[in-house]
Order: sequence, then structure tokens, then C-alpha cells
Amino acid sequence: MPSAARALFVSLLLVLTAAPVAAAADGWSLVPSGGGRPAFYAEGAPGAVLQDTVSVVNRSGRAVTVRLSGTGVPVIFAADRVRVPARTRADVPFTVSGRDDRSGEIVARDQDGRRAAVPVRLRVGGPALSALTVEHVAVRADRITYDLVNRGTTVLVPSLAVHADGVFGPVLDRAPRTLPVRLRPGHRLRLAEPWPDRPALDSVDVRLTVTAAGGAHDSAGASARFVPWGAVTGAAGAAAAMGALLLVRGLRRRRRRTADGEALEPPRTEVELTGALT
Repeated sequence: MPSAARALFVSLLLVLTAAPVAAAADGWSLVPSGGGRPAFYAEGAPGAVLQDTVSVVNRSGRAVTVRLSGTGVPVIFAADRVRVPARTRADVPFTVSGRDDRSGEIVARDQDGRRAAVPVRLRVGGPALSALTVEHVAVRADRITYDLVNRGTTVLVPSLAVHADGVFGPVLDRAPRTLPVRLRPGHRLRLAEPWPDRPALDSVDVRLTVTAAGGAHDSAGASARFVPWGAVTGAAGAAAAMGALLLVRGLRRRRRRTADGEALEPPRTEVELTGALT
């Protein structure tokens, strides 16, 4: 990561007290490199990447092999398995990033199962941004499926409103209600809205509208046509159902035209992405 970007996005707070050693048995320990720190602490904007180094110190008279891992925080090590000769130290670079506040540990375990750990605290600063999109809306049998994506930097509890218009007017109108989910920054949820009493024969436009605290708002839609094929028997019945479907489509097309004959823009089904990680 360029030094200018590191200076802009990440600040490390160094604790100027004697650092307690995360020690395992048999003479090896795990510490932040450089000394003087009891833990790793990073503060930056959402998505900022911290680069730092953890040290495995072997004071014993024999080599030790440890495996490194992170708990509670997303850590990537330059090497997650390290062999440290007797009376030497191995410095292992790592990176950690996040879109919300996190606390966790960097953990080392040796070949005998002994463990040592150093705390990691990641604090996400910068301006709070509330942003939400609804995507991939589709009508499937007796339900409406969709994705919700948190494109901001705050945890969201979204509300959903559902509306559908058929050939002769509204066929579904559900007022906004709070969904039983908490959507973390950068996360996507696949959800479904039940529609057990959908029309048996109609051509409908469905629109979902989502909102959340902080001004988050988006809507997206999809179209569907319903034909009661299960009730159709024989050639005459099939022909009648096809005729009804063509009539419904024709009515739908005429309703979408303006007085001067220009077609109205169909409901939007693609949502412009904000560039946030998912």
C-alpha cells in the first residue's frame, strides 16, 4: 500500500508502556513487532488496509514451528506457517481491513498445540454513510425474491414496501414494514416475500421499495405473467388460455403507451453499483 495512502487512511496508536508478552510454554512468545505495544490498534476509513508485523520470538534451545491465524478480524499473513530456529525471532507481515468496528486476536499455535495470542482492535472512522440497494427482483411461483445490499458504512435495519399493478389496476399493495434483519456494511442478503394469493391470469409489474435510517432508499421491479396452465385441458382449453394471455399482453402494451403513441419506460431492473465491496 503506498505510503501516502497509508498516511491518509490508517493511523496506528502506539501504546508507550511495557508490552505484556503473549507467551506459550517451552520458551516462545508472540508480540507486535517493534516493541512497546500490548496489542495492535488501527483506525481508518471503511475499507482501509492496515499493514503491520507480528513477531514469533523463540528463546528456547530448539526450533519451534507455529501456525498463525486471526479470530474476529479478517487477517491475511505473508506466511501462516513459520519455523523459528532456536534463540531467534521470525517477523511475519500481515494485513487487516474492515468496513466496521472489529475486535479479535492474532493467534499462534505450535506443533504441540500450545497457544499464544495478541489482541487486535480495528476501529472504522470517517463519515457515516447510509446506502442500500435492492437487486435481482424476480417473481417465482408464490413468492417474490430479491437481494438487499448494504453499500454504506453503517449497520442497517431496512424496511420494505411492495406494490404490483395488473392489467386492471393494483393487485398487491403492502405498506412499509421493518424486516427482521440487520445488514452489515458490504454484506448481501437473499430474501423472499410471500405472495400466496397472486393472480391466476394477469400480466403484472412488481416494484419493491426499501428504506433505512440515515436516508437510505432504493427501488427496483420486475414483470411477470400468470396463466393457469394446470386448469387447461384439451386443445380448445389451451387455445383459450393462449388467447387470454395474448389479450392480457395487448392490454398491458396499450396501457404503457402515452397519448401520442410513445412507449413508456419499463420498470428498472438494474441497479447502479456504488463500488462498495460485497
